Amino acid sequence: MPETPVTALRKTPLFDLHEQAGARIVPFAGWAMPVQYKGIVEEHNAVRNRAGVFDVSHMGRLFVVGADAASFLRRTLTYDVTKIPEGRGHYTLLCNDDGGIIDDPYVYRLDARRFLVVGNASNADRDTARLREFLEPGTSVEPGTDVELLDRQAETIMLAVQGPEAPAHMARIIGAELATLDKRACTELPYLQYKLFVSRTGYTGEDGFEIVTSVEAGRAIWRQLLTAGVQPCGLGARDTLRLEAALALWGHDIDETTNPFEAGLGWVVSFDDGAPFVGREALVRIKATGVERKLMCLQATARGVIRDGYPILHNGQQVATVASGSHSPTLNTSIAMAYLPNALAVYGTPLEVEVRGKLVSATVVRRPFVPHAGEGAA
Repeated sequence: MPETPVTALRKTPLFDLHEQAGARIVPFAGWAMPVQYKGIVEEHNAVRNRAGVFDVSHMGRLFVVGADAASFLRRTLTYDVTKIPEGRGHYTLLCNDDGGIIDDPYVYRLDARRFLVVGNASNADRDTARLREFLEPGTSVEPGTDVELLDRQAETIMLAVQGPEAPAHMARIIGAELATLDKRACTELPYLQYKLFVSRTGYTGEDGFEIVTSVEAGRAIWRQLLTAGVQPCGLGARDTLRLEAALALWGHDIDETTNPFEAGLGWVVSFDDGAPFVGREALVRIKATGVERKLMCLQATARGVIRDGYPILHNGQQVATVASGSHSPTLNTSIAMAYLPNALAVYGTPLEVEVRGKLVSATVVRRPFVPHAGEGAA
């Protein structure tokens, strides 16, 4: 199929600044997004060693507001968000009736009545439509339920400031209190005449922050970060960073054909409270019967760049396909994630990956490939 022209794609409010910075623009999930500025490896290393900033305004930003917001989200998501304290966030899943993963949003509880649901760019509109279905007459929602869904994607900017120097930059530019914000915590604070939502979260395995704010404030913060020497980073580095951290990417490592337990995400499925949620019955059955495959990490022991979709062989027979694969700038070798049959989903198992007609040896290793900031290897 011919590539969609940039003129036909959605653009974030920072698009002109990306062009000015010399970004290479590519289509991604219907958006015109920067894939790199100076180069993927340089941007990757900037985040690992210093600090980088990503424009992630293509991500979904849905505020769920009202006295019944918590109970509504409990009925639609796998994790019991009623347990999230105010000012904290948690990873969760939106599943279908069969337990397949529609999306893997991060949910923040701003206060007793307000939640922010951040979903993948490719699923943002579908996530919102899916949640609205549960507010329609005839669904499980009680009459008079106090819940409102406010889609703020189009009128806000979202930035991710990531890396070991991110706290110092954020403290200088926005406020000293951010240096002491706990990991996975979130807060709202003023910036000039605007309001910022800031969380100490990210998708790189490094310490960092994610910001949601107005277009005007977002553009000002982007400029200040770049003036301070923070490296602008594109989707290319974002992908290699998250892969080194063994973080799943929807549409590659997880989708509606995969379930939380085979993906290693059973920890975000809450059964203990007995509350109903979409996919619960299927997920109870899957957990009871067990899975036949598991999402595992592979590291190459020979030269060759492993890419998505490459065949994985054991004893000359194809046993799986690479879900996500790339060169790791930190490890200087290829790494990948793939669903392996249980018998092969064992650390140390030798495998081969077919790379452009040649077999590259690889080994099943523990996740993550690169330890997350402040944490040892799992």
